[in-house]
Amino acid sequence: MSEKFLDKAYGLETPEATLEHYDQWAASYDAEIAENGYATPGRIARALAKYQTEMSEPVLDFGCGTGLAGLALRLQGFQTVDGMEPSEEMLAQARSKDAYRTLTRIDPAEKQPIPRGAYRLITGCGVLGTGAAPPAVFDTIMHALPRGGLFAFSYNDHALADHAYTGKLNEWLDCSAARLLFREHGDHLPGIDLKSTVYVIEKA
Repeated sequence: MSEKFLDKAYGLETPEATLEHYDQWAASYDAEIAENGYATPGRIARALAKYQTEMSEPVLDFGCGTGLAGLALRLQGFQTVDGMEPSEEMLAQARSKDAYRTLTRIDPAEKQPIPRGAYRLITGCGVLGTGAAPPAVFDTIMHALPRGGLFAFSYNDHALADHAYTGKLNEWLDCSAARLLFREHGDHLPGIDLKSTVYVIEKA
């Protein structure tokens, strides 16, 4: 199978290029990353479940893509999952999985697409990083959470090497606006020898 989409995914430099890339990739996305052993959705779902025992509380899967993270959350026992995603083609794939209560297409240019306080649990699986959402989206998610809310997310090795992303996390932790509950480095896409760190942080 061609890996042309995965090969290009980490070099995208504009929101327009990113959206076009993921629209084109949608139909073959699941197969291509499954071939490379995509591990992060399950790791995020398990990490969140360590700190959230009430499985009926809604989870927002931000940047849900084709819905693999939503499936992982449902398999972990979370009963209500909503998704938000800018790519209409990716959303079409997510709809077919029947893992979500609602799926919403968002405009990447919108400053605050998540209603403030609407979700106490938010996940971001492979969303924040080079070729995907810019560092400012970290603030968008954190501002939407209420106090005590949990954000479970991943930074792959490319994002971990970029101070713009790690610095954004540290900004929240260093001023005690959030506290780190969980951090684990492990497999992301072992087929291309790419790892990720999964975090769970709590908004103070």
